[in-house]
Amino acid sequence: MSHSPAALNPQLRGILTGRSAEAFVRCNHDLPLEPGQIQPASIDLRLGRTAFRTRASFLPGVGRMVEQGLADLTLHQFSLDDGAVLEKGAVYVVPLEESLAIPAGLSGVANPKSSTGRLDVFARVIVDGSERFDQIPEGYRGRVFVEISPHSFPITVRRGSKLVQLRLRSGGAAEPIGEAILGLDARGKGRGQIIGYRAKGNTGLVDVDCRARYAVADYWEVLTADTSGAIILDPGEFYILATESPVVIPNDQVAELRPLDTEIGEFRVHYAGFFDPGFGVTNPSRGVLEVRAHEVPFRIEHGQTIGKLIYEKLLGTPESLYGSGIQSNYQGQGLKLSKHFI
Repeated sequence: MSHSPAALNPQLRGILTGRSAEAFVRCNHDLPLEPGQIQPASIDLRLGRTAFRTRASFLPGVGRMVEQGLADLTLHQFSLDDGAVLEKGAVYVVPLEESLAIPAGLSGVANPKSSTGRLDVFARVIVDGSERFDQIPEGYRGRVFVEISPHSFPITVRRGSKLVQLRLRSGGAAEPIGEAILGLDARGKGRGQIIGYRAKGNTGLVDVDCRARYAVADYWEVLTADTSGAIILDPGEFYILATESPVVIPNDQVAELRPLDTEIGEFRVHYAGFFDPGFGVTNPSRGVLEVRAHEVPFRIEHGQTIGKLIYEKLLGTPESLYGSGIQSNYQGQGLKLSKHFI
């Protein structure tokens, strides 16, 4: 498929390749997209140069600009040019380097990158007139912002840091072509073996742009399997767990792991739900789950349903697949923390 906008067929429904989506992304400050931003089925978006500390999360609502909400709620603003610390539990809004100019027939959906979700950082995209996070309406033209709220660790970010990713969809609402129910692994390879991690409180900083810098033991408690075949989730705690079975995304499809209703349990699962084409195809890879318990302790057993994987058609052939020719941190993964830890 050609990468030009004219080559897109509005009658087709599915997700654009990252290279096709590139045609509708505009860069502020005359900064071109970097090659590493173009993923098989998405584009990584970069933080701009200014952050706003706000006293509350917000959505602008129909007919209102994000800047109007910032005018009402900003406590102070600061530069990200030389890096800055975002405190745990605080809310920040950052204009992104990229803006959008998408035509009728295309809409967008955003999601935290895998490494962002595994740090327990809420990173949600908002645009002018939006009533929902991470949803870009059909034909949107304008600036893009990201709301950031670290929940487990304070983080260091800077202009150009990439916390979220964007997919563009042709043909309106999602048209699933398949689904898979995923269960939890609470047994691992046997008693005493690692089955998960729980975030520690009062830790040091994590620089989101640094790889393999931080010792696991300084930030995480290790969870090991016992004879019960279950894990008890404590309220307010954040866990990294894994699916019982491998996840495979065919080369011509994409997928998103969506949390199930709270009727199945008092927890939230998987903030960063995008799976790219080629994930797990050449190397068995399990889904890693970011899990946070709600108001009461909840026991979750081995194999218990924890999420639903929704498959969509990929429109076109990506130039590269997940784990092939790009920096894919989690191909072939079992239970794995984010790229920041060693």
